[in-house]
Amino acid sequence: MTSVVYLNNASFIHPPTFYINGFYNMPHAKYYYIFLCFVYAVTILGNYFIMGTIYLARALHTAKYIAVFNLAVSDLCGSTALIPRYVDMFLFDKQYISYGDCLSSMFFAFTFMTMQSFTLLALAFDRVIAICFPLRYHAIVTKSTMMMIIGVMWVLSVFLVTLLVALITRLTFCASIATVDSYFCDHGPVFRSACSDNSINRVMAYVYANAVIFIPLIFIVLSYGCIGFALLRISQGGERMKAMKTCTSHIILVALFYVPILSIYFLATTYIHPNTRIINSVLTQTVPSMLNPIIYTLKTEEVLQAIKALYKRMKANNMEQPVKNMKS
Repeated sequence: MTSVVYLNNASFIHPPTFYINGFYNMPHAKYYYIFLCFVYAVTILGNYFIMGTIYLARALHTAKYIAVFNLAVSDLCGSTALIPRYVDMFLFDKQYISYGDCLSSMFFAFTFMTMQSFTLLALAFDRVIAICFPLRYHAIVTKSTMMMIIGVMWVLSVFLVTLLVALITRLTFCASIATVDSYFCDHGPVFRSACSDNSINRVMAYVYANAVIFIPLIFIVLSYGCIGFALLRISQGGERMKAMKTCTSHIILVALFYVPILSIYFLATTYIHPNTRIINSVLTQTVPSMLNPIIYTLKTEEVLQAIKALYKRMKANNMEQPVKNMKS
C-alpha cells in the first residue's frame, strides 16, 4: 500500500518498497558477488591496518596523516554502506527494499563517496603547500588547521547529500513498487523512476556532480600544475625526485578514484549494456577503497618506516616479557 505525504496542500505518493533491478540475465553472477566479499574483506583489513598504524605511530601524528586517517574511515564506511547489503540483496534474492531503507542507503553511500573526494582534495592542499612553500609548511598546515578543514568537509558533505535525498521525498511514484535500474538505491535511477516533475532533482544531480567530482578534480589538477612549476625551479635532481616521490601515492589515489567515475559520466552519453555499466559502477565505488591503504603502505616511505618501528617495538616488548616473568 502506497503512503501519501501532504505538504503545503500538495500530496506526494511514496511506494512502500523499491525493487532493485541489478544484473539482467547475467550468467554466473554469484561468482561476482563472492569476489566482492573478498574485496570487502581486504578493504576492512587494509583500512584498519592503516588506521591502527597511524594511531600507534607517533611519527605519523601529523596534519597529513589526519587526512589519510579520515580517508581510511571514509573508505571503510563507504564500502560497509554498500557491499554487505548489495551482496545480501542479490546473492539471496532480497531485491525488495523499503522506501525509508532506500533513502537511508542512498544517504550513507553518497556521504562517504563525497568525503573520499573531498579528502583527496585536502591531501592535494597538503602536498602543494609542502612543495611550493616548504619553509611555511608547518606554520600553515597544522593539525588544528587540518582538523578544521576535515570538519568543514563533513558538514558540507552531509548538507549536500541531505539536500539530494530530501528532494526525493517531494516526488510522486505512480507504481506501487518502483523499479530502480541500478545495483543500489542510486540517486539518478530513483528520481527517474518517479512519474512527477523531477526537474529540480535533475538540477541537483548536476550541482552535486560538479561540487563533489569536477570542482575538486579541477583544484587537484591546478595544485599539481603549481607543484610542477615548483619542481622545475629545484636545481638538484635528487631533491626534485625526492619531492616527486612524496606525491606518488596521492596521484595514484586520485587516478583510482576519479578516472573510473569520469568514465561513467562520459560513457553515459552512449549506449552501454546495463550489466557492463553496473560492473563498472560497483568496481568504481569499491576497488579504490580496497587499494588505498595498500598504496599508502607500499608507496609511502614514512608509513613503511613507522611500520618497521612498530614491529621492532612489539618484538622488543615480547622479548622483555619472559625476562620480567623470570625475575618475578
